[in-house]
Amino acid sequence: MRRVSTRLGELDCQVVDALLPGSSPQLAVVLCHGYGAPATDLVPLSRELMELRPELARYVRFVFPAAPLSLTELGMPFSRAWFHLPMEVLTGRQRDWETYARAVPEGLPAARRAVMSAVSAMSAEMKLPYGRIVLGGFSQGGMVTTDVALRLEEPPAGLCILSGTLIAQEEWKARAANRKGLPVFQSHGRYDDILPFQPAERLRDLLTEAGLAVEFLPFDGPHTLAPEELHRLADFLVARLGAL
Repeated sequence: MRRVSTRLGELDCQVVDALLPGSSPQLAVVLCHGYGAPATDLVPLSRELMELRPELARYVRFVFPAAPLSLTELGMPFSRAWFHLPMEVLTGRQRDWETYARAVPEGLPAARRAVMSAVSAMSAEMKLPYGRIVLGGFSQGGMVTTDVALRLEEPPAGLCILSGTLIAQEEWKARAANRKGLPVFQSHGRYDDILPFQPAERLRDLLTEAGLAVEFLPFDGPHTLAPEELHRLADFLVARLGAL
């Protein structure tokens, strides 16, 4: 297995694959970490997913971008963020999720631009059209990749929303209408005390009503990645390979 640190567009990235020397990937999977995590937080998922489904080791290249914002000023020197969060969210005092879902977070446009630049650079470097790139992420990483997936010039191969939530509701609703049929894997813990379960259900419903093909996995757990979630994610990615 190879792991390379590189710059793609505006973002530093970890690129991982187990392809044979000289081979090109048939599919690329971009997974963005969550708020407050280190840049390499999700990198171990590549090995776990390849072990679960060996097809992924033969044909897939994984890309793990580092979010552009440092949280050093908040006392977290190795932590990063895609956009800053209000203090009431950070302290768990946010309860009006209806209002939060309607808002476009300050900093989301810049995060979107950064991820789009990385996807564009990756597409050119790996000679893969957007239709062979799966986007996804955990928590805030799932939010920004949902936003990007709904805005790219062409639909990606799929979208993976791992414990994400609904934001920019009206913008997403309008753009989702142009992504009918897009395969989506969404998972969320029923006991998530960071991003509650009910807004995740609302995101699922918004995407489903727009015609996206949403596979929704609720699990009995908090704001985390569950074992059954990784199994289903691996199956979802293999299905994207089969659809090429």
